[in-house]
Amino acid sequence: MAGVGLRAAARRCLPRRDHGGPRAASSSPSCPGCGPPGPGAHCPGAPRSAPAGGAEPSAHLWARYQDMRRLVHDLLPPEVCSLLNPAAIYANNEISLRDVEVYGFDYDYTLAQYADTLHPEIFTAARDILIEHYKYPEGIRKYDYNPSFAIRGLHYDIQKSLLMKIDAFHYVQLGTAYRGLQPVPDEEVIDLYGGTQHIPLYQMSGFYGKGPSIKQFMDIFSLPEMALLSCVVDHFLGHGLEFDQAHLYKDVTDAIRDVHVKGLMYQWIERDMEKYILRGDETFAVLSRLVAHGKQLFLITNSPFSFVDKGMRHMVGADWRQLFDVVIVQADKPSFFTDRRKYGPGRGDGPRERGLASACRPVCLGWGHPLADGQAFQPTLGLSENLMRRAHCIGTVSPAWKRARSIVRKWLPGPGPIAWPLCAVLSSSVKEGNLFDFLRLTEWRGPRVLYFGDHLYSDLADLMLRHGWRTGAIIPELEREIRIINTEQYMHSLTWQQALTGLLERMQTYQDAESRQVLAAWMKERQELRCITKALFNAQFGSIFRTFHNPTYFSRRLVRFSDLYMASLSCLLNYRVDFTFYPRRTPLQHEAPLWMDQLCTGCMKTPFLGDMAHIR
Repeated sequence: MAGVGLRAAARRCLPRRDHGGPRAASSSPSCPGCGPPGPGAHCPGAPRSAPAGGAEPSAHLWARYQDMRRLVHDLLPPEVCSLLNPAAIYANNEISLRDVEVYGFDYDYTLAQYADTLHPEIFTAARDILIEHYKYPEGIRKYDYNPSFAIRGLHYDIQKSLLMKIDAFHYVQLGTAYRGLQPVPDEEVIDLYGGTQHIPLYQMSGFYGKGPSIKQFMDIFSLPEMALLSCVVDHFLGHGLEFDQAHLYKDVTDAIRDVHVKGLMYQWIERDMEKYILRGDETFAVLSRLVAHGKQLFLITNSPFSFVDKGMRHMVGADWRQLFDVVIVQADKPSFFTDRRKYGPGRGDGPRERGLASACRPVCLGWGHPLADGQAFQPTLGLSENLMRRAHCIGTVSPAWKRARSIVRKWLPGPGPIAWPLCAVLSSSVKEGNLFDFLRLTEWRGPRVLYFGDHLYSDLADLMLRHGWRTGAIIPELEREIRIINTEQYMHSLTWQQALTGLLERMQTYQDAESRQVLAAWMKERQELRCITKALFNAQFGSIFRTFHNPTYFSRRLVRFSDLYMASLSCLLNYRVDFTFYPRRTPLQHEAPLWMDQLCTGCMKTPFLGDMAHIR
């Protein structure tokens, strides 16, 4: 009875079609691997012949169509709609946590998960900055933040003012290109790119998603930025106002940056942490569990220490620093992971391009010791006594570490965390550190280190590709997308779409006039199904992981730059600390008989070898 109820629900999910085609045709003999033949059954492994009994080819096609629909419904038991666990960890690469000794973390959207209510405030503040400081039209104030407009991973063509979704092969997904808040017709998109929907490699060659004229929005904080950019463009276009695309883009991004640089976002979160910070208890549980099992922890974040300190006190407690062996704040990622330069006083290669008054970058690497009034702020690296004690006990203290320890004890006698100016340890002229200094001091290298972050470029790419660390991506959107995938509507729509695609591929050998009409009807239905499936995730852009059938540009980089990915750090609580993650073998296209649309035919043989022999 459960199966009957599911099939009834499935028929409600799938668009009903009554094409007037016959629902049965004369039976055909069975063949190996097909099982009992159904009405009008046709073995895809056998050479095609004319429909038995003199039936018209179109009648035969509709019979196969009806058989396939019934088969798809029968293949989906009730429990299939709850197969995916939103709290699971998914592996792109085989990794054993038993081999991981050191865990590293970003802060924003990794240790600290923020509520969506933060985005409207970022949008509103940046919108007001545009109006009040950049002198943009007052009419822009009528726009409010729309949380359902954009998704992460989109690209923006600055010169064309085009926000769009691009797949892993650099093709724009048609139906997902917007100028302002209005969709751009597919024909216009193709015309804008010279008769193709493909974006040339040289325009997207920037490693961090920044080509000469196209930028990718990979940060979760970029959601209000995309919304504001689209609203401003919409206002200018709607009122017939001329504007310079590059200047408008820069002004919007600068306004969003000002919200962060001026500390507005930090103030909102610090003022009401209960409202903005999510999963604080789970973050504490993850960190405590790792420390209890002898793991070493460190933190590398671009956020300032005072902000991180208040957030960690809220989530973990006043003694949160005792859980970490190294804390690095205002790190300036991704430069921190790649830059070997050292800036000293009086040198000409200081970071003037960052707009700083002096050559000494005012960045704290670690928590350091309190500064007296008027004392210059120096970059420092904080190393806990606990880490030094453990390193000394196991005999892995490097010469640089021993030298640093002796220097520090002269400056900071007494108990407590050790902190020192990094420049004093390495060189008298050094005024900023980087990951290469970090690695020399800690000797934390290779696959024994697992670092978690939410930004695929700034947090994970360099660590995996340059330094050989294992990486874990925090993708909060994953939880919602999995819940959608687990719905009956999505599961049945997708499965029927796959089956219909296989049917189209196999039956295209029928090329008489009536059959071509049938195939055209199937193609139209397939396109409708694709649009329905896309809209389940986001009406404008669909899923962040897929275009209609290809992985997105975002998804391909997720696979490339992360060993593991999950919705939040709390997912670690569902696994033992010595758990091994194994990626599943996913079929390649030449392994197509293992795909669902092939299984739905009831035959594992290669389809239509005889009919397709002429395609050589």
